[in-house]
Amino acid sequence: MHSLLILGEKHTFSDLEKVELSRHFTNIHYIKYKNVEVTAIIEKFDSFTKEHKPTLVLLNNKALIPHEFLNYLSSLNKEHIDLISIQNFMEKYLLKCFIPPELIDISFLEKSKPFNKSQLAFKFTIDYLSSIGILLLTSPVMLYAIYKIKKESPGPILFQQKRVGKNGKEFTCLKFRSMKLDAEKDGAKFATENDERVYPWGRVMRSTRIDELPQLWNVLRGEMHLIGPRPERKVWIDQFEKTIPYYNERHTIKPGLTGWAQVLYPYGENAYDAKQKLMYDLYYIKHWSLWLELKTVWKTIRVILSRKGL
Repeated sequence: MHSLLILGEKHTFSDLEKVELSRHFTNIHYIKYKNVEVTAIIEKFDSFTKEHKPTLVLLNNKALIPHEFLNYLSSLNKEHIDLISIQNFMEKYLLKCFIPPELIDISFLEKSKPFNKSQLAFKFTIDYLSSIGILLLTSPVMLYAIYKIKKESPGPILFQQKRVGKNGKEFTCLKFRSMKLDAEKDGAKFATENDERVYPWGRVMRSTRIDELPQLWNVLRGEMHLIGPRPERKVWIDQFEKTIPYYNERHTIKPGLTGWAQVLYPYGENAYDAKQKLMYDLYYIKHWSLWLELKTVWKTIRVILSRKGL
């Protein structure tokens, strides 16, 4: 395993990301770049790389690199020390796309585009065959869910809500109702992990994803994929698009019943979480493959069995 030397603070790594990085690197060291003399930085580099080899140097700097330091970095390649940009690093080791804070930097969008015809053919086949199969297998579960909803929280069985789909077009998203009837009497709110608005059977449905099963009809109607970015409400999207760069890029494809962000990131309750999930969604769009599709399905099954769903 390599050691990791992180230069700069362009991206602040979360606790979740640090745990993931510890699985790839034996030693991780941070060097501040801003307002530090070049000679002092070089001394720190030399000290670390002599003790820890091989070393991967992550260029996580905001400021431009002075010519003297650039020459030093170029010389490192001769000493079994590799350099990597923050963009390539996050995609390779964290399986997510780095979202640059500068709106003028759009390099990460080079391969982020809607599915082509062959990819759509694969998605269409997976969506329809899987949805029909899951509906047949889970029909007893859905019948029991209907019975429990009527028993614990009389009212509509289904919760119908407008969500934003491909190209920003809204559609009616279906779910088994897991909250009390007056859940949004005070306006739209983010659902939280231990939401008091959820009744007992609703909590079971959310933890096992049973409440999401009616969305299979959304998939069969062509409004959703089985796998893709989770559909969000317009009220939140209008806010996120003002604060999170490139948030609208997740709408280049149809939303999904489950997704790469859903299986790799815990429950989100705010704009910070929305940005983290966007990084995973962009990775899924940019690096889509049949293998990634199957990997997402497998991870979804593990999430359901471990009851870490929402």
